[in-house]
Amino acid sequence: MGSVRRRGGGSKKIFMKIQLIHDFKDIISAENFLEAWKEFARGKRGRVDVQDFSFGLMDSILELRADLINHKYVHGGYEAFNISDPKPRDIHKASVRDRVVHHALYRVLYPFFDRTFIADSFSCRLGKGTHKALRRFASFVNKASRNDTRTCWVLKCDIRKFFANIDHEILLHILARYISDSNVLWLLWQVIDSFHTEGKLSVGLPLGNLTSQLFVNVYMNEFDQFVKHRLKAKYYLRYADDFAILSHDKKRLAEHIPLIEDFFRAKLRLELHPDKVFIKTLASGVDFLGWVNFPRYRVLRTATKRRMFKRLKDSSKEQSRASYFGMLTHGNAYKLSRKIEENSGSINLL
Repeated sequence: MGSVRRRGGGSKKIFMKIQLIHDFKDIISAENFLEAWKEFARGKRGRVDVQDFSFGLMDSILELRADLINHKYVHGGYEAFNISDPKPRDIHKASVRDRVVHHALYRVLYPFFDRTFIADSFSCRLGKGTHKALRRFASFVNKASRNDTRTCWVLKCDIRKFFANIDHEILLHILARYISDSNVLWLLWQVIDSFHTEGKLSVGLPLGNLTSQLFVNVYMNEFDQFVKHRLKAKYYLRYADDFAILSHDKKRLAEHIPLIEDFFRAKLRLELHPDKVFIKTLASGVDFLGWVNFPRYRVLRTATKRRMFKRLKDSSKEQSRASYFGMLTHGNAYKLSRKIEENSGSINLL
C-alpha cells in the first residue's frame, strides 16, 4: 500500500489507498456474466422469471452487455415484500436482469474490497459470520478483563434505520477513492441510485440486493478505520450496524460516545439509535447477536428462544431442527436442545 519517495537524500513514506486493477471490460466480459449467471441461478431455476431469462441465455447476456457498453443500461424498479426475521423488514427484489448485473459487479469488487476491511468486521464476508463474531467477542472479554481479574465494560451501539439512511453521494465518493475507471463508477451509480428511501432523494439501499451487502461494508469501513486508528479502540468488533467496544476503562468508553456521534453525523450522515446505546458490565449480561453474553458463558436471548420455538411449531422439517441444534452449540443451551428433542412433535411456546 505504501510507496517511498526520496527527496534531497532523505526518504518519506507516502501511504496511498490501493486501487482496483480490474476495469469495466472485466466486469462486463461474457465470461464474468456467465459465471455471475451460474451463481445467481443456483437454486432458482424453477422460477418463471429465471426461466424466461435463461431461455435465450446468450442472447440475453449479449443484449445486456451491449446496453452497458453503450451506456443505455438503466436499472429497473423493485418488487417489494415484507419478512419478519426477527423484526419486520421491507425487502426489495430487483429483476433477474439487474440481479445478474449485481452478481457480475460483486464477483469483481468483493475480493478487492474485502482486503481493505478490518479483521473484526463480520457481516456478509466469506469465512466470517455470527458464530465467529461471538467467538471473537469472547476472546476480547478475556483480554479486556485479563481473564476475569478486572471488570470488563462494554459499549454497545447500533445505528438508527441503517440501510434506509445510506447516503448515495457519500457512498460513491468512497468508492471513487478506490476505483478510477469512470465506466465502473457510472455502473455503480446506476445500481446505487436505483433505489430511494421513501421521501428521501439519493438516500437508502435496498435490503435484497447482493451489492447492498458489499456497499454497507464499504460505507462502514470508514467508521471501522476511525475506531481503530483515531479512537485506538483495541477491542472493537462490528456485525452490520451492530457494534461493540470492550474495555476495563468505563470513563474512556463514555468519552468515545460523542466522538462516534460526531463522526457518523459529519462523515456518513448517520445517527446512533438513542435507545440502543449503553455501557454496562459484562457480568450483568450483554445482549449481542442474539445471545446474552456473560464472562464465562452465553445464553440465548429470550426473544430468540420464543422465535425459535414458534418456527419449530410451524415447521416439522428436520432441516429446521438441525439448523437450530447447530446454533445452540455456540452457547450454553443444553436444556433447550433437550427440550427440542423431547418435544419434536408438539413444541409449546415458552
